[in-house]
Amino acid sequence: MMRDVVMIPIETCGFTLDQMMTCIKWMIREFPDREIFLDGDSYSIMGRRRVSA
Repeated sequence: MMRDVVMIPIETCGFTLDQMMTCIKWMIREFPDREIFLDGDSYSIMGRRRVSA
């Protein structure tokens, strides 16, 4: 099973909210095989491989 990957560490990246949203939109388009989500425990934007049903 593939592990979750930290895509953006929110605390240390220094992005504005607008920059963060732009980057997330880009990641969703660029990595359609991954779920992009906010992990509150690690305070980061994460990516994981989509599971096909």
